Amino acid sequence: MMTDVVNAGAGGMDETAPFENRARRLSRRSFLVGSAFGVGALGLGGCASTDGLLLAEATKTYGPMPNEKFPVPAVDISKVDPKYYRRTVSYDTNEAPGTIIVDPSKYYVYRVEGDGTATRYGANVGRQGFLWNGDAYVGRKSEWATWTPPKEMIKRQPEAAKYARGMPGGLDNPLGARTLHLYQNGAYTLYTIYASSDPESIGTGITSGCVGLLTQDMIHLYARTPVKTKVVVLPA
Repeated sequence: MMTDVVNAGAGGMDETAPFENRARRLSRRSFLVGSAFGVGALGLGGCASTDGLLLAEATKTYGPMPNEKFPVPAVDISKVDPKYYRRTVSYDTNEAPGTIIVDPSKYYVYRVEGDGTATRYGANVGRQGFLWNGDAYVGRKSEWATWTPPKEMIKRQPEAAKYARGMPGGLDNPLGARTLHLYQNGAYTLYTIYASSDPESIGTGITSGCVGLLTQDMIHLYARTPVKTKVVVLPA
């Protein structure tokens, strides 16, 4: 396991909200609301409806992960629009298998599978003024990384100063369980793809340029993404 001390910088958490409120509500949501949805009930005669089957699959996909260093609770999937559930979809691209493609306009992250399909994850993305696009690559990977607030944030919000030497990894850490650090031309961009514990953030633009996936999705993507993997961020 590699644990990094990371300065959130340009890709840091949304600094406009009170720091303590973010720490409570966002947990692993830094650099950083979807709407509740109704699920289909069982059909007549005991046959499950399509919605019921979808809910059952999502409940399994986003269930608790007790074997993590810091046990991860189940996602409250009632707070996630079903269109953002992880699924395999048809995807036409010339990018090589394994490439990660971020589509901020649709709040999706794709992992190209190489057979005309991709694994698609729902995401949160940068808010207006913090959107960016271009090619990058995964320069580093970290599990339960230490988070360090930038000096600019501490200046505006002195209460963040208690983490000036870093917030250790854990359930309340903004970087979450897994982080992919994005680089360009050998330099860290300060942007990441990270694990968010806030299901209501999926499908919204709330971050300072980073991209957040539900923790279970991020752990799934992280395990399949080696260092040097190409990342394409499409225009919003």
